[in-house]
Amino acid sequence: MRCTWILLLPLLASAETWTHALTSTGGLSAKGEVVSHKGRKAMRLAAEPGADQVVRVSGPAFGDGTIEVDMTGEPGAGAGEAARGFVGLAFRVNEDASKYELFYLRPTNGRAEDQVRRNHSLQYVSHPDFPWPRLRKEFPEKYESYADLAPGEWTRVKITVKGDKARLYVNGVEQPSLMVNDLKLGAGAKGGIALWIGPGTLAHFSNLRVTTD
Repeated sequence: MRCTWILLLPLLASAETWTHALTSTGGLSAKGEVVSHKGRKAMRLAAEPGADQVVRVSGPAFGDGTIEVDMTGEPGAGAGEAARGFVGLAFRVNEDASKYELFYLRPTNGRAEDQVRRNHSLQYVSHPDFPWPRLRKEFPEKYESYADLAPGEWTRVKITVKGDKARLYVNGVEQPSLMVNDLKLGAGAKGGIALWIGPGTLAHFSNLRVTTD
């Protein structure tokens, strides 16, 4: 008797990629201003002192995948001494932006003469339960890192997300600049993508590209 073996392979879901050049206000939850900055067309956003700004970008729900964008951040007019030009990308954002995961930059820290400030150039937080003061107090150094940053200059950011793990890459480096192995919203969380700026920040964004696994 001849036996025939049939190998059944699992079907692999194809990745989906979508982009937003951020050269128009369409598809954004809040209006920015389209400007030319450092040789390219970009979306300008500004946040008043004392307030964050979370601007959702229309697109498919994001759980796992890769997010890439160019961004700049610097203290805006009237910003206080504590302003750092906070600028970042939020992901797995819920409908009312009350919950999300976030990587952000502190551009004025990147070349500071104080080494402690340099060590706080990059930050992971999870809104609303894990803001940076709590993470720094309970887990010092775990959710912050250094990168060479300059206020107002374009910085290429890539974020990879898989389950409860995420990696932040800055300016094309091969190794992650900051690693998180316990995303606080959990491995199964899904949601939108949002541009994020912190209090007293003037920021620009360009060339958003999102690939969902």
